[in-house]
Amino acid sequence: MPYENISAAVSDQAMGEIKAAIAAIHKNLPFLINLTPAERRKRFKMGDKSLAFVRNSVTATQNNPSIVPSNFDIAEFNRDYQLTVALSEVLGLLEQLTETVDDTLLAVGSESMSSSLLVYDYAKTAARHSPGLKSVADQLGERFKALGRRRAKASDDMAA
Repeated sequence: MPYENISAAVSDQAMGEIKAAIAAIHKNLPFLINLTPAERRKRFKMGDKSLAFVRNSVTATQNNPSIVPSNFDIAEFNRDYQLTVALSEVLGLLEQLTETVDDTLLAVGSESMSSSLLVYDYAKTAARHSPGLKSVADQLGERFKALGRRRAKASDDMAA
């Protein structure tokens, strides 16, 4: 669907159903783990070529069980491969969902920010003529104070 302008809401009921669906995913994958960054670095990464290599290795052990020692658990190796395939599919679906949620969040956040900038401009203009609105304009302007300091510092650094 091409992007134009997003005008939507997520009802409390829909949010509850979304949370329940995510909880159902967790319930159906109770073995999921979290790795530390160090643990992640130590692990093999599974891309398409590696997945094909593992698939061929599973086939090789199933067709030629004598090539591995008797203490090598071919059934567990096959279960690991099947779980890898299943989780890869789940991850692909979740990545598609995450991408669309992220794109939508970016778009609607941008819309919100654009509207907020207009409100800020209106408040600054109104504050010049209406008593009591200066504090509103100043509050909205807080968002840009750090930006002004960074720009001033960058200008000072360039001049030096």
